[in-house]
Amino acid sequence: MAKKTKPKNGMLLQSSGRRKTATARLTLYKGSGKIRINGQLLSSLEWPDYIKLKIMEPVLLASDVANKYDYHISVAGGGITGQADAMRLAIGKALVKQDKKLEKTFLAYDRQLLVADIRVKEQYKPNDSKARSRRQKSYR
Repeated sequence: MAKKTKPKNGMLLQSSGRRKTATARLTLYKGSGKIRINGQLLSSLEWPDYIKLKIMEPVLLASDVANKYDYHISVAGGGITGQADAMRLAIGKALVKQDKKLEKTFLAYDRQLLVADIRVKEQYKPNDSKARSRRQKSYR
């Protein structure tokens, strides 16, 4: 049987989320509800407000539970919208790990808070300028 070890520095758990080519890794700590993204506070980032609100959705839905923790997120790849969706998924999954009662709330609000959206851009086909199925050929 494996020996359980205590997390270091008050860390509670880790979670991750992905959207398109963006990947977010979240570490949850006991705290007061601060969200740090790549070392900067969410409020100090110069992103549009709707992106910040998208990241905050799981925290606002579960404010009684979520304000007990600090969120340290490392995100890379993709654009800001893909990164926001990846962070939102990571936060949602982490909060559900902490409190199972939130799962129904998140699923009723938006399934994307707990389940990854696996859609990615389709690749371009050789000798063609579009990312669609191959063109039909007509020889006669």
